[in-house]
Amino acid sequence: MESKALNIAYIGGGSRGWAWTFMKDLALEAELGGVIKLYDIDVAAASCNEMIGNRISALADAKGKWRYQVSGSLEEAVTEADFIIISIMPGNFKHMHSDVHLPERLGIYQAVGDTAGPGGIIRSLRTVPAFVRFAEAIRDYAPDAWVINYTNPMSLCIRTLYHVFPGIKAFGCCHEVFGMQALLAVMAERKLGIEGIKRREIEVNVLGINHFTWFDRAYYAKSREPIASFAVPPGDAVDLMEMYREFVDEFYETGFETDSSHLPDRCFSSNNRVKFDLFRRFGWMAAAGDRHLAEFMPGSDYLLNPETAERWGFYLTSVDWRMKDLEARLRKSRRLVNGEDEIRLNPSGEEGIMLIKALCGLYDVKSNVNLPNALKQIANLPGETVVETNALFTYDSVKPVMAGELSDEIFALTEPHFRNQTEVLDAALGCDREAVYRAFGRDPLVGHRPEAELRKLADDMIANTRDCLPEGWQ
Repeated sequence: MESKALNIAYIGGGSRGWAWTFMKDLALEAELGGVIKLYDIDVAAASCNEMIGNRISALADAKGKWRYQVSGSLEEAVTEADFIIISIMPGNFKHMHSDVHLPERLGIYQAVGDTAGPGGIIRSLRTVPAFVRFAEAIRDYAPDAWVINYTNPMSLCIRTLYHVFPGIKAFGCCHEVFGMQALLAVMAERKLGIEGIKRREIEVNVLGINHFTWFDRAYYAKSREPIASFAVPPGDAVDLMEMYREFVDEFYETGFETDSSHLPDRCFSSNNRVKFDLFRRFGWMAAAGDRHLAEFMPGSDYLLNPETAERWGFYLTSVDWRMKDLEARLRKSRRLVNGEDEIRLNPSGEEGIMLIKALCGLYDVKSNVNLPNALKQIANLPGETVVETNALFTYDSVKPVMAGELSDEIFALTEPHFRNQTEVLDAALGCDREAVYRAFGRDPLVGHRPEAELRKLADDMIANTRDCLPEGWQ
């Protein structure tokens, strides 16, 4: 079969991690090929990836053939693009260090610091202006392109794109839900005595906001037929909710960790005790990773201090560790450019390429994505809120699945965060310091600390990221 020729723009094309994953996944697809334009403010990094990408495409076992080239401007990169991938790091590790660690002076601990909490709020201030520029360029040079975002804070990124260009065809992809599906697959294997259950054979109804997602229904569909609607699941589908309740009771105290041997220094690992506890408390399956889930809850629950986090079976990822990891990836980049490291084409398990193929009309697929709640796919959240639900992908179309309502208790947990979506977007667009103070005061991780201390913390964190902010913050 002749491959479909595509033009793809990659914003953040100097990435030393995600870009390589994307390149290898593309190389495994015989039905796709074409040109990848790499744009990055770090031109040297994008140039390295140009060489690495073309090396990957030249491999004998590369089925999909792509030509990688660096673009000198954002506008050049997106012009005539069929798809635009956005995967950037807003700012640098100096900024991230302030985001994650400066709040510790008030006893505010964050496991990730890129979505909720003071770290997520300040990261948003420097992310939104970048996404304003991306949206303007897409509107002016590629209005019909499909835009796939992987950057955090996911909700604010997608919301900014639609705020600037309401006609944009954009959605956000996050693999956190995949981890919960994988856990349920392992559980189903144990309970049903069936080997080899695949993650995608676990059918789930997804509802919530990014990194604070939930399943209110989950099935193992033995027929392997995907459940397009949860109103009438197939007759041979196994309801996993009660099975999960028994699983939680069995492993509540010890936790249950799937293979984490690939995780460096255990800093990204968890034994799922946070999601087990949330299930006991609220009756739904919390679907994101524990490190993210903990940041949406009051700090006294799971993030009182590093020792509390470890008792709940997860770890705080320090920015110092991230900096050391970057050094290792830079060394790997040099080895790949010089041909010193062998490149092996192994599928990543991510779904980005699958979604691209569906939008090209090669098949239909269902997956979880982040989109504005314009169709009220979560009926009791505001229409402008960016929510995460399943969606059906067909030729040139993404249709959100109507997921129902959040329960009253989970709505109450989610409310400060969807309200902060609006507050922080307004703060970033209007350079509004008072709105930042309000967002800090509303965030559950921050807690009820004295207003003067929170204002001083916000001021200091803004000052530490000022070089990435518009002049209005000066």
